[in-house]
Amino acid sequence: MQKIIAKGITLGVYIITAKAGGKANGMTASWVSQVSFSPLMMMVSIGQNKYTKELIRQSGFFAINVLSTGQTDEARHFGFQSGRKVDKFKDFGYSNAPQGSPILECAMAYCECELKDVFPAGDHELIVGEVVNAKLTKDMTPLTFVWGDYF
Repeated sequence: MQKIIAKGITLGVYIITAKAGGKANGMTASWVSQVSFSPLMMMVSIGQNKYTKELIRQSGFFAINVLSTGQTDEARHFGFQSGRKVDKFKDFGYSNAPQGSPILECAMAYCECELKDVFPAGDHELIVGEVVNAKLTKDMTPLTFVWGDYF
């Protein structure tokens, strides 16, 4: 049943980034959503043992980097290896948003968020942040998640 549901829901593809203690990391995520207009808040669902989540908790900030059509390789790169073992930014240019979150040069847009709440959700946690910076860097079509492209 899980595969049937996953195939029927269209999702965007994002790289969630954070930086703390001189360490930067990013991870691919598709479970991202706006959860409030005022204040403007976003939510991302992250697995309980993910390194990026540790950096978010340490820094208090994270960025949602929006990928565009044709960036499946970038999504795979940030999604299929651990930042504890590999410098995922080694071959990717990035700058820091005003609060220090890494922003990928290849991203079409980003939202930098201040961590506000964390909620348990099965084998994941819902990370909720208030948007403190955002920018559309390229006017492109966002990359969407299709089950067969990744699994």
